[in-house]
Parts: sequence; structure tokens; C-alpha cells
Amino acid sequence: MDYLVAVVSDRIKAEEAYTALEKAGIPTSQMSILGKGYKTADEFGLIDPGQQAKKRAMLMAIWLVPFGFAGGYMFDLVTGVNSFDWAAEPWNHILGGFAGAIGGAMGSVFVGGGVALSAGSGDALSAGSGDALPYRNRLNAGKYIVIVQGATSLKNKATSILRPLNPENLQGYSSENY
Repeated sequence: MDYLVAVVSDRIKAEEAYTALEKAGIPTSQMSILGKGYKTADEFGLIDPGQQAKKRAMLMAIWLVPFGFAGGYMFDLVTGVNSFDWAAEPWNHILGGFAGAIGGAMGSVFVGGGVALSAGSGDALSAGSGDALPYRNRLNAGKYIVIVQGATSLKNKATSILRPLNPENLQGYSSENY
């Protein structure tokens, strides 16, 4: 599936672009307008990078925290290093396991996407391009987005129709790039 994304400054220009595409014979089922009064980014399927980062961090934590606990416990047991001198024999190993679990939790944040969550990096247009966050920001700024999805020939036809309308941004995405 290919996408053509045109960013326009206001509702009138979005409707003008939509009408021009419709008059050129592009099926309305393959066109969408995103913005106030139309579809939202979530309804269209623009991935929220914050939600994706949180989801990845949680999935990583499911694996890394238990393995971290087991690794910390085994390290303390095998090496005989008394990391916690005040703890008795079994508790020293258990506390080593908790230290390993904390390390696993930190790993899930750093590797699983928590850094992306705090840095606010984007993830994808609905197919995976890396431009979802800038498009969401433009929608939040009151702009409108006209999207045409379909075959490459349809995307090329829509490009030739939209280019004379001078959108603020006109970007094509091809599924071959993913």
C-alpha cells in the first residue's frame, strides 16, 4: 500500500484538494482528510510514538525483570560475593536477585523504548515511515492532512493533481521501503 500525504494550512484548502482528487476519478474510499471536523490521527491509524514506546518497554520488562532476578541471584550464589554483608546466607542471594531485577527493569526502559518515550521520537506513519509525530504535531497546530492510499499509479496520479494546489508539504510513502 502506497500513501500520499499532503499537509495544507486550512479546512478550505483541504476540501479543495479532496474535491480536485474526487473530480479526477480517485475513489473516495481511498482518500481521507485528517484535522478538526474530520478524522483524527488515531482514527486514521497514525501510530502514537508515546504509546508504542511504552508498549515496547513493558514487553521488554516482562522478559528482562525475571531474567535479571535469576541472573542476579545466580551471580551472587556462584561467586560468593557478599554484596550485602548485613544479610544472612539466603537473603544475600535474594537481594542480589532484586538488584538484577532492577537492572532488568532499567534495561527494558533503555532498550525497549522508554528513552524514545522521554525524547519524543516518532515511530511510523500507519505503515512505518518515521513521520507520525511531525504529522501529529501539524494536526495539533490546526493544519489539515489529505491522504491518498492505494497503488503506486494512484499515488502518482494524486501527486500530479495536488502539486499545483501548493500544499505546505507533499510526501509519498511506498510499502516497498519498509
